[in-house]
This record gives sequence, structure tokens and C-alpha cells, in this order.
Amino acid sequence: MQRLRLFFETREGKVAVGSIVAIAASLILGAFGTSHLVSILPLVVIVIIGGVPLVWSIVKDLIAWTPGADLLAAIAIVTAVLLGEWLVAGIIVLMLSGGEALEEAATSLASKTLDALAKRAPTIAHRLDPGSEQTVDVPVDEIEIGDHLVVFPHELCPVDGEVVRGHGTMDESFLTGEPYSITKSVGSAVLSGAVNGDDALVVEATKIAADSRYAQIVGILAEAEANRPRMRRMADRLGAWYTVLALAMGILGWVISGDPDRFLAVMVIATPCPLLIAVPVAIVGAISLSARSGIIIRDPMVLERISTTTTVMFDKTGTLTYGRPTVTEIHKAPGVDRAEVLRLSAALEHYSRHPLASAVVAAAEEELGTEATGDVTAVSERPGQGLVGTVDGHQVIITSRSKALEILGHDDQHIPEKSAGMEAVVLIDDRYAATFRFHDEPRLGSWEFVQHLKPRHGVTHTMLISGDSSNEVEYLAAKVGITDVHAGMSPEDKLEIVREVGKTSSTLFLGDGINDAPAMAAADVGIAFGEGSDITSEAAGAVVLDSSLERLDELFHIGERMRRIALQSALGGIGLSMIGMVLAVMGLLTPIVGAVAQEVIDLLAILNAARVAIRRKPMADYHDYALPEPKELVTTHSG
Repeated sequence: MQRLRLFFETREGKVAVGSIVAIAASLILGAFGTSHLVSILPLVVIVIIGGVPLVWSIVKDLIAWTPGADLLAAIAIVTAVLLGEWLVAGIIVLMLSGGEALEEAATSLASKTLDALAKRAPTIAHRLDPGSEQTVDVPVDEIEIGDHLVVFPHELCPVDGEVVRGHGTMDESFLTGEPYSITKSVGSAVLSGAVNGDDALVVEATKIAADSRYAQIVGILAEAEANRPRMRRMADRLGAWYTVLALAMGILGWVISGDPDRFLAVMVIATPCPLLIAVPVAIVGAISLSARSGIIIRDPMVLERISTTTTVMFDKTGTLTYGRPTVTEIHKAPGVDRAEVLRLSAALEHYSRHPLASAVVAAAEEELGTEATGDVTAVSERPGQGLVGTVDGHQVIITSRSKALEILGHDDQHIPEKSAGMEAVVLIDDRYAATFRFHDEPRLGSWEFVQHLKPRHGVTHTMLISGDSSNEVEYLAAKVGITDVHAGMSPEDKLEIVREVGKTSSTLFLGDGINDAPAMAAADVGIAFGEGSDITSEAAGAVVLDSSLERLDELFHIGERMRRIALQSALGGIGLSMIGMVLAVMGLLTPIVGAVAQEVIDLLAILNAARVAIRRKPMADYHDYALPEPKELVTTHSG
């Protein structure tokens, strides 16, 4: 219903409705025997009001040397007016305006990326008065280097800075690609646009707002949007050769007969309405089908491009992974009971705000089958010291490797060597007990999904591009079978990679954070996972709402289905039109009969195109591609 409302709200939609009214009025006036001048008056009005602007826009495209599939329609309107065939002109205006209204309705939710960025950007900062220790709200633009700012819980950090008071966490995942909330204490650097956790922090500004990280991302995104390559529509590409053929046949009919009506008849039957209407109808049907699968299409060109994509680029956090840490390994000291050390650690972690605490608690609940409990006392969590407390009479310390070795006073031979990912060392009663290792685990089915892209969708190259550390990215790449890996990438780095690869292949970029937005805007197809960021969603051509690889695979299939059926409708309609063109050249088809015949062809093309929206069975099929793991080594490029 929304698309239908948008159809009638467009200027072209109003012209289409007006054309129907004008044609009906002209036919009724003619049936009642009114004069020819009176009967054609509604047609003259609609051709002037609706046809002239349409023809002028087509002429401007021609002057700019970007002619589209609608050039023939403009020629037919002008020819019909010159020959006094106002009914023919009115019918062509109806066909042309109807197709453009459908297409405009399909693109009505076009990207407003920079507006979304501006809406999210911090505008007010809480500046701390050094004399009174009171906060004063000031515009972010007035912040100067050295000012002390209070960032309240769950607020966006207004500028880049350094923590000078307080201890808490900040979620920087949208900006950096790091999958976890980052612990912040005195001396920690903070980024503008990061989301503060549960504790207020006092931050000293190290950059003004215009130079901060968030502003930099806005700048490179604006550049990516401005330099996005213009893609020709499917209808325009198909219509290029067809226009030349139709003009040649029209001129031929005029020359051999000496009758300009034959030229008009050819132009009318040649009007590429299967291209102008059937393709938008197929696109609208694909948008509807996508919506029912939890996919929002923001740029309909995604549906045309996705089936021809040859390079797929994945961000790591929240796309191929769930974006949350999990315990993947517990290395325990000899003689230590695994269940007991997990229970004691989880009982203590209930009192921590560290981003890895919930992973330990979840691991205990899964392995022990119940919530870990105990008599917990004397809990403290000081910056750089780790989590300390007494659980059931045992002193438990959960800390870093370096701090654990400092406490133990020697290199404990039972502590395993450091590996990829994050870790936490557990000491019980001042003795080494265990090492927890954490990873951002891949989504269920991510291996099958990546491996099926080439045999099923013709993707020849897959890349993993992440702002995360090389260890984490390599771990995931090995899990999902991607060998071309780029770690530690900034938004600028991602943008440059997309542009470079895009010179030789069609690109798709999948991400979920603000740091991915410039790359999405520059790629031929940008897809956002989830609704976590308005900016990411606006920069993307499509949004997969539930962050599901199954939904993403369905989008590939929907794009392929749309393209296949749209081509059937367009080429089938053109084939029938070419038969009509031959008849018109031979003088067997008058302009009016040609217009009616073209409407019949349009109807058949539209009915076929409407099949796109019909879904008979689930489309995702990547679970059928359980291929053997590749033996190639992962190639990592670090930023």
C-alpha cells in the first residue's frame, strides 16, 4: 500500500492518472458526436501538461549523451503531435509516465546517508568548569583542545580525547570494527561517536570536533557518495541497440511508402514499454518479496547488480560473526578441577562489567547446566589489576597474562603460550588455575555460505576486511574458508580497497558498523546487517534486518529471479514489438492499431513481470554446499 501511495504522490503518477482520464474523456466526447476539436481537447491538455516535461527530460539526457530506453517514446510523442494523432500521443504519455512513476515509487526510499550521520552526531557537550566542578552544556563546535568534558552513561562521546577521571567501558564497534566494548580508565584514548557504558567518564579533549574521528568518517563517506559511479539501468542497456533498429525500420517504412504515418506506426509499436514498465514492475515485485523475507531494499539497483557480483567483501564483526565474545578454550593447570574453576570464576564474574565477564558466565551455565553461584565477598576491579574477590573462602583473581606473571613472581610453566584472540588468566589462592581463551565465533553455517558463493552465484573472489586485530581476523578466516584477509583496516583503508578492487570486478560489501559505511557507499552493492546503525543502513543499498546469512542468500536468489524474469518480460515484449514493426513497415498496422497492440504487449509483459513477487518455496540453499576445507594458506594484509 505504501508503494501504491507513493506511486500516486509522484508527478509521473499524477500524469499517468491524468492520461487515463483524458483518453476516456476524449473517447466519450467523440462517441457523443462532438466536434473533433472538442474531443481532442483533453488529449491536447494532458500532452502539454504531462508530455512536454517528459519529452524535455529525455532531450536533456540526449544532449548530455546519456540516452535511455525512453528515447523512442519521446520521438513517438513528437511525431504523433506533428501528424495530429493526439490519441496516439496520449496513449504514449500514459505508457511513459506510468513506467517512470513505478520506477520512482520503487526508489522512493533512496539513501539519505549524510542526513542520518548528521542526526546521530553529538551536538551538545557537557564541559566541566574547573573552578566549580559544575557542568555547562555547550555546542560541540565550541569545544577546544584541553577542555574537560563529562560523558554521561549511554551518551555518545562528543570529541576524541583521553580519560582523566573514571573507569568504565565504551562501545567503539561501529567506528573501529572491534567486536567488544572496550574498558576505559585514566589515560585511555576515546573516540568521538563511541557509546559510553554504565559509568560517567571525564574526558580531556585532544582534538576539536571538526578533526575528530567521527567527522573524518563523515568526510570520507561524503566523498564516497559524491564519487559513486553511475550505473546504467538494465532497460537503458537493452534499449540502446533496440532504439537504432526501430529508427532504421521507421525510416525505411517512410521511404518506401512516402507516408509519414508508417514512421509513426513503427515508433508507436516500437515504444519500449516492456522495458519502461515491465522492468520496474519486476523490481517492485522483488522489493515486496524481499520485505517478506526481512530485507529492506533501499536502492533497487542492488537487485540488478547483485546477481552479477564477482567479488564479495565481508567485514568481520557482526556479519560472519555474532559480534560477541565466547569462551572457546579452557586450559587448566594439572590437578585443577575444570568444573570448579569455571564455577568459581563465573560466580565472581557476575560482579564485573568487563566485556568478557558475560562470556565466562554463559560458558559456566552451558557447561554446568545451572547458574554458577557461591559466597562472594571482597570484590574489587581496579584498572589494570583485573577482577579480585573471595568465593567460598578461596581468593580468586581473573586478570591479564602479564599481571598474573607479576603476581606469581616467575614464568609459570603451566601457563600456555599466547595464541590468537583474547585471554584471561585465573589464579586461585595465588596459584595458577586456568586460562580462558575467547573468540568472536563465526555464525552457524558461515562456512557453507562462503563456500557456496562461487558454484551457486558465480562469485570468484571473497575477502575478509576488518578493523580488528590480525589474530582475530585470521582465526575467523580459517573457520569460514576465506584466504584473502585484510586486518587492522580503518574506514579509509576499506574505502580504498573497495575502489581498487572495483576497477576490475563488480563488488559487494557486507558490514554492520559506521566504519563500514564509506565502503558500502563505494561498492557496487552495499548490504548492511541488522538495524544497529542508521548510518550504515542509509549507506547500504539493502538492509538484512535479522542479521541472517539465510536472508542474505535469499537476497542473492531474489536478485537472480528478478533479473531473469525482467529479461524474459523485456526481451519477449521487444520480440513481439519487432513483429509489429515489420507489419507497420509493410503498411499493415496503423498508428492507432499499433498503440492498442502495444498495450496488449505491455499487459503480457507486466503479468509475467509480476511473477517475481510470487514465492513458492524457501530460496536459501547454501546448506547444500558442505565442501571440503581449502588447503591454501591465509594471506593477511595488516593496516
